Amino acid sequence: MKGRDGYAVFFFPQAIEALGDAIKPYIQDSPVVGPHVPCDEIDTGGALIELTMNGRMPTGEDVTLELMVPTSMVRMIVSRQSGGMFGFGPRSHEAQAPGQALPTIGAAAPPAEAPALAVPDSSRAGSPAVEAAPEGDTAAKPAP
Repeated sequence: MKGRDGYAVFFFPQAIEALGDAIKPYIQDSPVVGPHVPCDEIDTGGALIELTMNGRMPTGEDVTLELMVPTSMVRMIVSRQSGGMFGFGPRSHEAQAPGQALPTIGAAAPPAEAPALAVPDSSRAGSPAVEAAPEGDTAAKPAP
């Protein structure tokens, strides 16, 4: 799975405790949503979940890290698609520009009491529901 802004992977508290110091460099603690591991890509196929993170070494080199953890340790995966601040909290929304107004078509529409044109009229001659059974099998056996 690949998202525009990546993913936030939340672990069970017991999993964070079991992984200990090995997971701590990768965890970000948010006051709004709590501790999570941000990553760019995830692969959930198999017994291990593969978390891919892109980063930069202190020397300036770009590096890609792949962290694999058992699926039973992951509580939830959230796709970060907002592009802004991640988490649940108050947000300010700018007023959106008014969209194009739809044309009024009420005057040309048929009245509600008018019969629907899409429903077949089986009272007319030639309708299969009114015609006699076709010649041939007179036993009228049900279909298998």
